[in-house]
Amino acid sequence: MDKKEVVAILDEIGTLLELKGENPFKSRAYYAGARAVESLGGDLLTAIRENRLRDSKGIGEGLAQKISELVLTGQLSYYEDLKRQIPESLRDMLRIPGLGPKKIKVLHQELGISTIGELEYACNENRLIELPGFGKKSQEKVLQGTGFIRKYQNQFLYSIAITEAESIVSQLSGIPRVIRASLAGSIRRKKEIVKDIDMVVSTRESAAVMDLFTSLPLVESIIAKGDTKSSIITSAGIQADLRTVSDKEFPFALHHFTGSKEHNIAMRGRAIRLGMKMNEYGLFKGERLINCADEEEIFKNLHLDYIPPELREARGEIEAAEKHQLPRLVEEKDIRGTFHVHTTHSDGTCGLDELIKEARTMGYSYLGISEHSQSAHYARGLKPDQLAELFREIDARNRQLKGFYVFKGTESDIRADGSLDYDERILETCDFVLASVHSHFNQSQAEMTERIIKAIRNPFVTMLGHPTGRLLLSREPSAVDMVKVIDAAAEEGVVIEINAHPQRLDLDWRLGQYAKGKGVMLSINPDAHNREGLRDVVFGVQVARKGWLGPENVLNTMKLDELKQFLDHWKKRARGKLASATSSRGKK
Repeated sequence: MDKKEVVAILDEIGTLLELKGENPFKSRAYYAGARAVESLGGDLLTAIRENRLRDSKGIGEGLAQKISELVLTGQLSYYEDLKRQIPESLRDMLRIPGLGPKKIKVLHQELGISTIGELEYACNENRLIELPGFGKKSQEKVLQGTGFIRKYQNQFLYSIAITEAESIVSQLSGIPRVIRASLAGSIRRKKEIVKDIDMVVSTRESAAVMDLFTSLPLVESIIAKGDTKSSIITSAGIQADLRTVSDKEFPFALHHFTGSKEHNIAMRGRAIRLGMKMNEYGLFKGERLINCADEEEIFKNLHLDYIPPELREARGEIEAAEKHQLPRLVEEKDIRGTFHVHTTHSDGTCGLDELIKEARTMGYSYLGISEHSQSAHYARGLKPDQLAELFREIDARNRQLKGFYVFKGTESDIRADGSLDYDERILETCDFVLASVHSHFNQSQAEMTERIIKAIRNPFVTMLGHPTGRLLLSREPSAVDMVKVIDAAAEEGVVIEINAHPQRLDLDWRLGQYAKGKGVMLSINPDAHNREGLRDVVFGVQVARKGWLGPENVLNTMKLDELKQFLDHWKKRARGKLASATSSRGKK
């Protein structure tokens, strides 16, 4: 069991203890233990074997034993006992935005509510208004939350689904009876949210493969088992569907089941216009099957360049493939560094040196540190003197580093009126300024759009962070006109972030082509709060690829010297704008 899984289980134990009504100190101990494991340097298994767990603040003897049991055996009896004591339906209510363990406990004790359906009914009957800690507004928010849960029921973040999916495909690929195996469906197209996992396998022994598939260790239950198609529910609660075909049919089945539906319809239409017929079993000229060894040959026979799965969304990819105008899509290997990284100076769990070491391990040559600004009390936002202290630390580190550079930045809150959280004197000390909305999400579209555009027009703003503020499956995007925002960014030369955190993936890929067409530069940033978070850049790369972006459209594909020149030019321009504005005000 890896570090991320251990952290998630310790956090869940803390939550379960709160739901159970245990002493608050007990739940806090598990939350603290989770943070301690998260920030633990090196491999967790090695720390256990070397008996170093207790060296970390927040991990006592009892917790160290439980962590060891988790890592060494893959399970924890204490955790399993707790789960049996708390109804699963009660735990499901934690998915409702703004409803924490304490409030759920009140709902359960006072109103006997154990399910989301019961909660929705209670809201419609106005039963929450008089409850301690609730009220009319709270009830309205809870009701909105139940609707949100219903809307996104049985949907999963790509980052969660891909772990299960790759594990299954890896195990299937290792079966001697399997000739070829691949992911398909929305997960192969790298959609940010998926409903299930689709897979295609070629084999001569379908029944035997289905027996092995339905008996894999992660199978929670079997929905259906047939000769050529079977469906299971994995231990993570995700449905996984497997189709078996002959190896001759494999390329056609893979293309068909990868989709999208709209892309397939367009491809079939093209085949008809060229005097052919195409379906999941093959590409035919009359009754004759046109043999294709792989998907590349399917596209070639239809006089098209190969279309990567990420682009198969019927957004002009077939026309571009016909005219040899598909872009060379950005790849993870093109990324040379990244921005939007938090350290222990604000709400991160790793120090600067640990993040630099991890970035260098990833082959990066630069890192942009952007701590939260002073209004972000919830995230230990930095006062001006604290920011200055951090910058001195970064300057000292840069004097020691060779072949690597740390850029000094801030993630400055965009206030409700569009102003920034620091004044120009402070912003001028930064190498870059990332401006983000973290509050007042309920503004109207006109207000939010005007607010963000005002921030973009601030001469010191280099980048716009997570532009819509969405949290996938948890919070809807802000009501903001992103076309107008992109237009403003194009006018001002402001970079727009593709926030690679798997719960954000914001800017949405559907806006990538428009931003690219306007000449806006994008930056793929992980919003990292720990060492592992840096590796979320891969999810941002996938968003960029779905948005038709090439390396030339992404800021952090620049070499270090190029990037320094870019940011120096930006800073000089900002000072020029400020001087011009000051001069104009003086004349008036």
